[in-house]
Amino acid sequence: MLTIEQLNTGYGKKQIVYDVSMNVSGGEIVSIIGPNGAGKSTILKAVAGIIKTWSGSIKLDSKEISNNSTHKNILSGLTYSPQGNIVFDELKVMENLELGGFHLEKKKLLERIDLVLEIYPILKKRLNQIAGTLSGGEQQMLALSRALIPEPKLLLLDEPSLGLAPNLVEEIFQKLKEINEEFSLPMFIVEQKVKEILKISDRVYSIKLGKNAFEGRADELSKDKLKELFL
Repeated sequence: MLTIEQLNTGYGKKQIVYDVSMNVSGGEIVSIIGPNGAGKSTILKAVAGIIKTWSGSIKLDSKEISNNSTHKNILSGLTYSPQGNIVFDELKVMENLELGGFHLEKKKLLERIDLVLEIYPILKKRLNQIAGTLSGGEQQMLALSRALIPEPKLLLLDEPSLGLAPNLVEEIFQKLKEINEEFSLPMFIVEQKVKEILKISDRVYSIKLGKNAFEGRADELSKDKLKELFL
């Protein structure tokens, strides 16, 4: 599904990611963990096409997508939900959902909106509400729903728990697991809530100082190993 090989990238002249290699297979939830500033979000941005790949390879379904525009990557089947419950604050919930499928025919768009409203039924009651007035949890549901509208092949999520109360974190993660299982939708997730994300992940990568530090099944990470990775 997704193959990253020897990725090098950064911002301006500052390199953040060094020779990172990762992959996501069909139906998997794969997480990236590591200390703040390790380069986790930078990897997702390179995959999404938000920043340039300096060298290395990024392939989706065996097709090279390195340095494609974000728009082209969306059409190829990637969707990216950035950190911070980002919604269009001044638009209604329905308008936010419609923007998620800006490239879809109207019939298909309405079908996808109906589907995500079944996944997050609370949003049905909020369709005419201004998105900026939603609670933090509801805004995250809206952001995730919008990311699901294009019927992605791969969902990229950057810290979906950011800013949420502990009880909502568990709820958000459980729903992601349900979506993954019901639709066989692979997910590539950057997350700081390590304990919680490991519960739903099939495999995990840890990044330290911009480099691969661990790769394996989530259940292979002992407390001692986690301490080592985050020191």
